[in-house]
Amino acid sequence: MNVIEVIRTKRDGGRLSNEQIGWVVDAYTRGVVADEQMSALAMAILLRGMDAAETAAWTRAMIDSGERLDLSALRRPTVDKHSTGGVGDKITLLLAPLVATCGAAVPQLSGRGLGHTGGTLDKLESIPGWRARLSTAEILAQLRDVGAVVCAPTEGLAPADRKLYALRDVTGTVESVPLIASSIMSKKIAEGASGLVLDVKVGSGAFMKTTEQARELAEALLAIGRAEGMRVTAVLSDMSVPLGTAVGNALEVAEAVDVLRGGGPADVVELTLVLAREMLAVAGIDGPDPATVLASGAAYETWCRMIRGQGGDPDAPLPAATRVHEVRADRDGVLAGFDAYAVGLAAWRLGAGRARKEDAVAAAAGVRCLAEPGEPVVVGRPLLELHTDDPDTVPAALDALRGAVLIGAVPIDDGAPVRGPLVLDVLR
Repeated sequence: MNVIEVIRTKRDGGRLSNEQIGWVVDAYTRGVVADEQMSALAMAILLRGMDAAETAAWTRAMIDSGERLDLSALRRPTVDKHSTGGVGDKITLLLAPLVATCGAAVPQLSGRGLGHTGGTLDKLESIPGWRARLSTAEILAQLRDVGAVVCAPTEGLAPADRKLYALRDVTGTVESVPLIASSIMSKKIAEGASGLVLDVKVGSGAFMKTTEQARELAEALLAIGRAEGMRVTAVLSDMSVPLGTAVGNALEVAEAVDVLRGGGPADVVELTLVLAREMLAVAGIDGPDPATVLASGAAYETWCRMIRGQGGDPDAPLPAATRVHEVRADRDGVLAGFDAYAVGLAAWRLGAGRARKEDAVAAAAGVRCLAEPGEPVVVGRPLLELHTDDPDTVPAALDALRGAVLIGAVPIDDGAPVRGPLVLDVLR
């Protein structure tokens, strides 16, 4: 095989054979194919696409690049959840302990931030002492003892995806449906869970901007999962405005803990409960209502055990930014909302994301939303807080937010513009 011929085939709109796909994924994993060559192929796939058979073959090659976890010894049914990426999406932090408290085992193998969207591992690493890397034995032990684990894939689990995931983040190839679908499903199939619930985001802050695009991705994911014998459900949820009020690593952890303690934003609670119920259904658990469990505080106790199990201190103070800059309303009116993409981009520029795959993220950086859609605002009212340890990042963040604050003139008592439905559809 010749990598240049593989790139040219896809560049010119051709179909890659199973042999070409298997070879190039394996060769990239072994370092025979260089980053710049795989970048070119990823861009060709983004522009030219892959059909269902190619996507299935690519997914299989990613799985075959490593090992599979064997969860058969666990006494609980196993179920996982995956989000396609959003702004302020800290739901994984809540679902793992909540669904575990309801009786399932949740092997949540998560990733880093991609583009303007935050990464679960980046968020959890803001907790002092917490570690993302666990051995297979440690993963199984925590699933047995706690019922939930959120960690990085082991070195042997879909190593091809680990390399390609980081490369896509810094080469403008994140949005490719075949690459998204194969990345998600290769990890989820390899991790060994019997069931999976997919949270497919739709809107400006998502990689899928329209419902049609999100449905296309959801169907691709469902097809791969069903072909592998998994029980899979996809939820389409709105990402036109940030989820919750916090965007950024430590900020989102604090908000997740607030929800686990019985507070938090209504939209975060709503989506958490929707996805928890779907996960329990996929797992075949007809047990307690997740809303009751969440309100009882039992899920928070599971959270503390989960964090301690990975070396973290759930009681330790989270990193706080040394610089907080307020964005204020420039006119009277009614807040229609904040553009999710712009807020995510601002958080990224403040240091919450990475520009290169080897970059570190700033744990304290991010954006906090201080008002909700539908609220009346007056000139000078603080609407956003920009959190950073580097004041030089603020001008670029403010530039990202130009036009992101949407204020209308409709009086509140005449029906203010408010957010539409959070859950758009469920595909089972």
